[in-house]
Amino acid sequence: MSLLQLIARRLLQLIGVLAGISLVTFLLVHMAPGDPARLMAGERASPETIAAIRSQYGLDLPLWRQFLTYLTNLVSGDIGLSLRFQRPVSQLIEQFMWPTLFLTGYVLCLAIPPTVALAILGARRPGGIADQIIRLVGIAGLTIPVFWLGIMMSRFFGVSLGWFPVSGYGTGFAGHLHHLFLPALSTAIWLVPVLTQSLRAALIEKTTADFVTAARAQGATERQIFWQTMLPNAVLPTLNLLGVMVAFMIGGAIIVETVYAVPGLGTLMVNALLGRDYYVVQGLTLIFAVSTVLITLMVDLLTAFIDPRVRL
Repeated sequence: MSLLQLIARRLLQLIGVLAGISLVTFLLVHMAPGDPARLMAGERASPETIAAIRSQYGLDLPLWRQFLTYLTNLVSGDIGLSLRFQRPVSQLIEQFMWPTLFLTGYVLCLAIPPTVALAILGARRPGGIADQIIRLVGIAGLTIPVFWLGIMMSRFFGVSLGWFPVSGYGTGFAGHLHHLFLPALSTAIWLVPVLTQSLRAALIEKTTADFVTAARAQGATERQIFWQTMLPNAVLPTLNLLGVMVAFMIGGAIIVETVYAVPGLGTLMVNALLGRDYYVVQGLTLIFAVSTVLITLMVDLLTAFIDPRVRL
């Protein structure tokens, strides 16, 4: 299978995924308790005012007609109008997406170098002192909740020592790095053990692989075998895991962004859920679904480029 065929197949799958996600999200949001028209009008609004708001936004239509209208607008590129902010949902997403993307890239920059170094150090001598320490620290990192770690780090490094801000996004590249260091570090501490264990296990497994034995028989040095043969093959499972974790960080940024008051997509989702802003919730869910599929597609293409056997 060529790369073009792989891309075409995954794009077709994307259509089905988006259709299913849009239906499930629409039903879940509309089945949740609460009345967005009453929230917009206020507690003292008259029934006539509430009815007028429902009619204006089509909330008085049958559920199936609301869904058809939503799909029709979605196909034309109109995600909807925010009930709370009275702005197009696409503009809100564009405004709030950059802090989330910057935070995700920041986490990767902090997590990937120690992951590779710790995995190589542990795989060099499995069961050794260094390997045991790395595994124990990794287990400790996995058991610490991200939100608790974020709160403790913000109180100690932000409030007590005053080294880093505990909220906001900052201005300029340096300001972004400074404001988002604690949320990125707390997320990276959780991510590094997961990736390290995956890469370490793959490296240990490849030491007994047939292609490693063949490389030794051909006279290759251990350094050449490790960097040119073992590591490129061992990184593939971890690369797929990394893609899943990146998609999870983009869609699950609610916890970290709430703790540090980062104006990202997670914060926008929380505000939309509390305000019963239907169209913002639906738009964000679609964005999270699209990002997950696209990241998975990119990882699959990169995997197929590294290992042609994947195309088969």
